[in-house]
Amino acid sequence: MLIASERVGAFTPQGMTKADLVDLIYERVGSSKKEACEIVEAVFAIIKDGLRAGDRVKVSGFGTFVVHRKHARRGRNPQTGAPITIDSRRVLSFKPSQVLKDRVNNDTSGKS
Repeated sequence: MLIASERVGAFTPQGMTKADLVDLIYERVGSSKKEACEIVEAVFAIIKDGLRAGDRVKVSGFGTFVVHRKHARRGRNPQTGAPITIDSRRVLSFKPSQVLKDRVNNDTSGKS
């Protein structure tokens, strides 16, 4: 059996894909691939719906997704230097939890 760290990115040089998540859930939980796919799709749909509604989505031990509103502002066209108006927009940001930061930095103790 492959360890997740050995498998992740083995088939996808750009990193982990949704299909890789489905495969890992299938292997770890023992459900069918169809059920694993439905779980992944449902989780992403819940996160998307929450963000669309303007809610902050916090996944304990992973991080927080939040949508910020940027107001319209003046800018310039970098090619011509002509002034332009940059429209208002919503921007998604992600702040990783300290637990995730520690895991990424190989500190599994959870202490700083």
